[in-house]
Amino acid sequence: MAQVSKVQRQPRRQERLEARVTREQKRIIQRAAQIRGTSVTDFLLASAQQAAAETIKDFEMLSLRDEAREVFVNALLNPAGPNAAAQAGARRYKKRMGL
Repeated sequence: MAQVSKVQRQPRRQERLEARVTREQKRIIQRAAQIRGTSVTDFLLASAQQAAAETIKDFEMLSLRDEAREVFVNALLNPAGPNAAAQAGARRYKKRMGL
């Protein structure tokens, strides 16, 4: 019984990125790509994508320590009731909406 191997197809690259680099930067990037056994393009794409994902994760993730964490968790577990301004706003909204 022969096994059928599935070839994973990469999406066709249609967009282009360009960058000017110094001779030293190019040399280092080429050497790193060679060590990884990949092309410079694939090395740059993988490195840039990883850096982009980490940057987005760092921006979107909230990290709190010590007292700040305790204040945040306490506010979630014991939320303050609406103040006078919020209650007045709710009354105006209900009146305008006919509720």
